[in-house]
Amino acid sequence: MKTMKKTAIIILMTVLPVLGFSQSVFDRFEDLDNVSAVVVNKSMFNLLSKIDVDVDDPEAKEFMSIAQSLNGLKVFSTEDAKIAADMKATFESYLKSAKLEELMRVKDKDTNVKFYIKSGRDQDHVSELLMFVTGMKNANVEVNGRKFETVLLSLTGDIDLNKIGSLTKKMNLPEELNKAGNKNK
Repeated sequence: MKTMKKTAIIILMTVLPVLGFSQSVFDRFEDLDNVSAVVVNKSMFNLLSKIDVDVDDPEAKEFMSIAQSLNGLKVFSTEDAKIAADMKATFESYLKSAKLEELMRVKDKDTNVKFYIKSGRDQDHVSELLMFVTGMKNANVEVNGRKFETVLLSLTGDIDLNKIGSLTKKMNLPEELNKAGNKNK
């Protein structure tokens, strides 16, 4: 019996760190020189939601409410064609393994925007929202003097698609995410 308890404890100690600190398949892009990365973790969202702000702005209140339900935000962007191709391959591989559902596609000239979701607790909530944008080099979109070719955005948590608009405004996320919130309308 003692051997069984020891074995169970060893297995638990081995598995818990993996479950608690799981990494995204996209995290490897964060450390590359030609990639701009923004990573916001659950602790930061919790901190944002606990800020005691007495505001009359309903959008700010809605943002605070949404922040409590988020686990993570990751945005990776690059102008490097080789890294962009690697991002695309990783994205496509992840789609197959994570079983995400295509929400919508937007094409404007050379720019392609794709949205995917993982179902949540009901039809208005998702546990993951994934956006992949390619072909931006000719779109005259510059950030800090750089023209990005590819952008990958992953948002995880209990995401209410009806409230995505306030999140995009307060965190300066791509406005195309607002369209994702209108999927049922």
